[in-house]
Amino acid sequence: MRNLRLVGLLAALGVALAACGGSAPPGTTGQEGDQQGGTIKIGSIHPLTGPLAFDGQQMAKAGKFAAERINAQGGIKSLDGAKLQVLDADSKGEPEVGQSEAQRLIQEGAAALVGPYQSAVASNVAAVAERNRVPFLIDVAVADSILEQGYTNTFRIQPNASSMGTKGADYLAELAEASGTPIRSVAVLHEQTDFGKSVLAAFKARAEGSGMKVGPEISYDAVNVSDLTTEITQVKAEGVDALVVTGYYRDGVLAAKAISSVRPDVKVVFGIANGAFDLPQFTSDAGKAGEGFFDANYHFNARDPEMRKLAADFKAKYGEDIRTSSVLAYEAVRVIASGLEKAGTRDPQQLREAISGLSLDTLMAYPGPISFDKTGQNTSATPIVMQVQGGTVRQVFPKEFAEAEPRFPAPPAR
Repeated sequence: MRNLRLVGLLAALGVALAACGGSAPPGTTGQEGDQQGGTIKIGSIHPLTGPLAFDGQQMAKAGKFAAERINAQGGIKSLDGAKLQVLDADSKGEPEVGQSEAQRLIQEGAAALVGPYQSAVASNVAAVAERNRVPFLIDVAVADSILEQGYTNTFRIQPNASSMGTKGADYLAELAEASGTPIRSVAVLHEQTDFGKSVLAAFKARAEGSGMKVGPEISYDAVNVSDLTTEITQVKAEGVDALVVTGYYRDGVLAAKAISSVRPDVKVVFGIANGAFDLPQFTSDAGKAGEGFFDANYHFNARDPEMRKLAADFKAKYGEDIRTSSVLAYEAVRVIASGLEKAGTRDPQQLREAISGLSLDTLMAYPGPISFDKTGQNTSATPIVMQVQGGTVRQVFPKEFAEAEPRFPAPPAR
């Protein structure tokens, strides 16, 4: 009887050991540890359904496009040509869904995560990445608070809220001074989450320090809003010199249409981190209503030949003009690939170490390469200013990135 029990125990132990031996660490497919070749998984989390799907779906395509290009060039050479596989997940624009999808992707073997387009979702995903010790590359999510938690596994490629708001105020003041057009009072229309509130706080502090009066501050629900006429009517009643608008794409178009209808007597409409005013689709969707609008925002470098080739190749494949948010998703996958190449391993923590020490040339209009400080913020990330001129979005400021001269003041089309 004891022999039979011993045989049973050994058999059970063999099964258990086989199960343990057959499990692969995050990021691997069909191999153990650092065995060369194979596939390395990257989890991509974006809003693929819901009001923000317009951007989320294209960002998902851009991440896959980056992986395809890297694979076509031989994959990760330090890992014997290992190929990248991007796994999509739909956050639905909801923090809790983004959090659960991040956990699922890690459990399915993702060596790193990219995403997620919204600050509220990014905060939850960053917590998951930290708990699982897996690198998380933020392509788009602006709130300062995300990187103020002491996390060591989260990195952000775009500028943070403080940079966006502060530089936005500086650019508005500089353009006004250069044109001899005083801007003494500014109304702010912003979406109501951490994204909008954090950009507003930074803008207000800098603008008031420069002598501008900021107010009224008008917030709205970007997910559910269907019309902004009431909000723009309030701006008109205040008689301010300028209107600053912070939000996403759909609400940016709604704002332009409301401005055209209500006709506030402002000298300029100035987007700061606006998800609409600097996109080529905006000129079609808003029509003449958006003519002259400015946007201080992160942007791809339209003067870079490599960026122009990416835009052409992306349009040839997908039939769409690539948007800046999608370029950031593309760059996030490039950062992970460069980290893997440098680390020579798919181990997530060694990958994290490699990413933290990277210096990578970028397609973005930044003054230097992608490089991260101790909090995970890209030290080169900074916004520039675009303007809709003649139905085309042009880079206009600072001069080193300008395609055209800024036209300031620029009262809304009537």
